[in-house]
Amino acid sequence: MTATASRPLLLTQGDPAGIGPELTLKAWLQRKEARLPPFAILTDPVFLTRVAETFGWDVPIQSVAPEEAVSVFDTALPVIPLLANVSANSGKPDPSNARSIIESIETAVTLVRNGAGAAVVTNPIAKHVLYQAGFTHPGHTEFLASLASDGGDTPHPVMMLWSETLAVVPVTVHIPLASVPMALTTDLIVRTGRIVARDLRSRFGIAHPRLALAGLNPHAGENGTMGREDDDIVAPAIAALRAEGIEATGPLPADTMFHARARSRYDAALAMYHDQALIPIKTIAFDDAVNVTLGLPFVRTSPDHGTAFDIAGKGLARPDSLMAALGLAAHLSAGAHER
Repeated sequence: MTATASRPLLLTQGDPAGIGPELTLKAWLQRKEARLPPFAILTDPVFLTRVAETFGWDVPIQSVAPEEAVSVFDTALPVIPLLANVSANSGKPDPSNARSIIESIETAVTLVRNGAGAAVVTNPIAKHVLYQAGFTHPGHTEFLASLASDGGDTPHPVMMLWSETLAVVPVTVHIPLASVPMALTTDLIVRTGRIVARDLRSRFGIAHPRLALAGLNPHAGENGTMGREDDDIVAPAIAALRAEGIEATGPLPADTMFHARARSRYDAALAMYHDQALIPIKTIAFDDAVNVTLGLPFVRTSPDHGTAFDIAGKGLARPDSLMAALGLAAHLSAGAHER
């Protein structure tokens, strides 16, 4: 019996002015043909009912306790109500909704860590909206890591973008490109590689994970003629990972790492900065890639896209990535356990 046979996946609200609410409704409407695992969303049921009525979609909304969600899922979309009310207009982000966005995330994490949910799946948020309301974390992932700290050491979260054809990890994430060389250290690469290898083994079931590490500079530095970072920072990290028994190759020229033949040689690619990782996967698997946070004591997945305020409320958003995130969360949580 899988974890989700008795416990639902817990889907956070995300920014209610974005496409999250309509993606949630579309996913539930396609639950049977997509064979989706049972999930419940943490939001205001009155708000979600209003969104469904706006589109004319026949989605029964039922407020539930977490333990009731699985039994309800076939006939209604289970909603775990929040204390905060939600009043949002599609495409018009409003900092007054920050309270419900944050409450949804905090409650989902608490319920999963208490055993009432199988995994956390997060709808997209807009950080600039939360910043206006006093949110102090750099982003979604860092906030989740802080919730996992239990007052002790905060886990080091690692963002992996996963699809059936490619999995990539940016070692540095949401920082300016000009800041990457200073932020990139051998220790950071080694720590990231360890977490990726560990979670590929424990959650993805890959007995001997193969990691391919990109160089920072064009042609991986061309023997130092295009910068010393690949020889002085990346190569020592790869040697350290190998010394720990992790199969790691590189530094490799990033421009030749992502064609089909190259992808067959590794299970995950570690890139040195955000776009070096995200451009190839969004080119190869734009509609069905999933954001997976490694290094946390619970499973968390998310669609690989943002709030899309420009198309919110128009019914144009595709739920493919959200449905892939739900499916992957169910798969990973089936064998996951808190560390």
